[in-house]
Amino acid sequence: MTVANKPLVLDFIEWVAARPRSYSEAMEAWRTSCPRLTIWEDCVDLGFIVVKRTDGVNSVVELTAQAREFLRSERAVP
Repeated sequence: MTVANKPLVLDFIEWVAARPRSYSEAMEAWRTSCPRLTIWEDCVDLGFIVVKRTDGVNSVVELTAQAREFLRSERAVP
């Protein structure tokens, strides 16, 4: 799989994997106005993250199985 900005994509999915993240927390930490750094959009397009409503009001960002597999394959220690 070819992933543009792979180091930043990996950083983002590791950050999400570390603990539950709210949508607002993810937007605050990872949103950018630079059209060349579209890490959030890249992860959505790759199917690496989903946003789920937890109580009808709040939303949480979760990794997909595909993201977890990508993370395992890219961060495997020889």
